[in-house]
Amino acid sequence: MADAITLPPQVSPPAVTLDERVPHAVAGAEVIALPVLPGESLMLGPGAAALADAASDLDLLGILEAEHASGKAGEVVSYVVPGGVRGNKALRRILLVGVGAQRPVDFRRAGVAVARATRDLSTVATTIPALDPDVAVEPFVVGVTLASFSFDWRASGPVHRPVGSVVLAELGSAYDGSLSRSVAVATAGWRSRFLATVPSNIKNPAWLAEQALTIADASGLKVKVWDEQQLAKEGFGGLLGVGSGSPTPPRLIRLDYAPPKASRKTPTVALVGKGITFDTGGLNLKPGDSMTTMKRDMTGGAIVLSTMAALAAVGCPVRVVGLVAAAENAVSGSSMRPGDVLRHFPGDKTARTSEVTNTDAEGRLVLADAMAYAVAQVKPDVIVDVATLTGAIKVALGQQVGGLFANHDVLAAILEGAAEATGEPLWRMPLSSTYEDKLASPIADADNSAGTPQAITAALFLQHFAGGLPWAHLDLASVGDTPEDRDEWTKGPSGWGARTLLTWLGSPEPLAGVV
Repeated sequence: MADAITLPPQVSPPAVTLDERVPHAVAGAEVIALPVLPGESLMLGPGAAALADAASDLDLLGILEAEHASGKAGEVVSYVVPGGVRGNKALRRILLVGVGAQRPVDFRRAGVAVARATRDLSTVATTIPALDPDVAVEPFVVGVTLASFSFDWRASGPVHRPVGSVVLAELGSAYDGSLSRSVAVATAGWRSRFLATVPSNIKNPAWLAEQALTIADASGLKVKVWDEQQLAKEGFGGLLGVGSGSPTPPRLIRLDYAPPKASRKTPTVALVGKGITFDTGGLNLKPGDSMTTMKRDMTGGAIVLSTMAALAAVGCPVRVVGLVAAAENAVSGSSMRPGDVLRHFPGDKTARTSEVTNTDAEGRLVLADAMAYAVAQVKPDVIVDVATLTGAIKVALGQQVGGLFANHDVLAAILEGAAEATGEPLWRMPLSSTYEDKLASPIADADNSAGTPQAITAALFLQHFAGGLPWAHLDLASVGDTPEDRDEWTKGPSGWGARTLLTWLGSPEPLAGVV
């Protein structure tokens, strides 16, 4: 049974700190990483002059020339100094890291390069963010953190461990706030990736609810969890239908955040996450190859939980209610069947009904319940739902861009901007009413599998549960998995989306022009 299995301890992200000293003077630093600026002649950034004084026999520019370095972002030239340097005999290696055009993406790639070059070591000190702290700190911290991610269940333990400590040299306490925010954003990305990676012989709806309770306790959030009896009593027919075939029943999770100076006039955002802890496809069974990644079909829920955990740290100025609709779409004698009709929240005669024509179109059924609850009970100003929803979005966009649907142009533009800034690009797709008639069912308010174009018809299905409010739907099935190590992404479930939401919700006026 799942509750008899214990998840082994996992590696932790590197600890990131500030230090006003030059990098080679940082106690215990085995490695220092200095920035390389491209141009007609390569230039070295902060820390290089002081290092030259401590080791006059080092010709770092000559080393770069000999290695034909270009200074492009993420390029690394490594030089071994076996005896250390004056003032730091522990130093063993110097990394010369390209920073390209010094855009956020370049600093993120530089952080990635440092992370991968320092695995299994204790401490690296770097001046890369000191080049332009207001621009560089957050992307560098995100890059060095997320490129360090791994998940391991081997008897021998992890193949590699992240560097234990990353010291941002030549930066003092004036950047404490920036560092705190940066670590929060990076940790949210790490947490969402971790939750999506945990195997489903441990991860079920009850386990996901336990993670929410832990997050709420650590982050000072209000929390409520509905069990299957409460879901039945309150009319969550979509969640109950999808979860009916599993021995581990569904859960609805609610987390509430309020900023320190919240009043009755403070607007509210509802975040709704798909939490399908494993998706067999139900009686419309998925092919075996398509099922191998389905432990991550709760990525939307992981993103919502991880975002909620970090709202205070990024200074979110609006109320946020996070809802995760958690269920396992399993196969058994009690599974929902093609042809079944489900009645959504609130379960009375006013509620919309869905005819199940495909049990593998289950995500929209659980999201519908949570969105209907949000409209009726949370009464938000804006709704954003997040889900690995349709294979069609992957066909349309590949595996490096997520899908965005919205009924409000300003909200869509804000989310696109936040996504681009943080390295999780979204592409707005058409929410075209041309296909609305495809949702028609002969016996219910809608068909849950309305046919092609599937990503659009799925979004149109969900739009009926948005209550006419400004609403955005993030279909992240395209980016839910990373096929190989690329930039800050490591192979496996990506947890894509938490950074985007935090960049948006942590801005001074996240709802400007929306409400």
